Amino acid sequence: MNIATTFCSTGIPSVFLHPSEAQHGDLGILQENDLLLLISNSGKTREIVELTRLAHNLNPDLKFIVITGSPDSPLASESDVCLSTGHPAEVCTLGMTPTTSTTAMTVIGDILVVQTMKETGFTIAEYSKRHHGGYLGEKSRSLCEK
Repeated sequence: MNIATTFCSTGIPSVFLHPSEAQHGDLGILQENDLLLLISNSGKTREIVELTRLAHNLNPDLKFIVITGSPDSPLASESDVCLSTGHPAEVCTLGMTPTTSTTAMTVIGDILVVQTMKETGFTIAEYSKRHHGGYLGEKSRSLCEK
């Protein structure tokens, strides 16, 4: 969800689409030129793999970017672009709870946002129009006044 909100604050309309909710009507949010950023450490999460088929039924030209720890997974095979986390070991005591993997995925998401900002020429003035509140809103407005 954080990646979607960061894209929104930097000029790229985005929504978090829960795979279970997508199967019950929320898939209707997709528009003609959208793409899906799909995130699964295993690349085998049933609801997300199913989502690729459902999304292509709605829009056969839809593109998928996948962030995964398993670049040889079923989900990765459906992608137009696969970004591997390198499958880092989870730091939790059980070695199972998503900890390190979610951090790696967030970093990759941030890289995508920053690169998109560069490609679109996103400015501090544009940022200040979207991020009104808090310290960042105040700071971005003051930078625009300089």
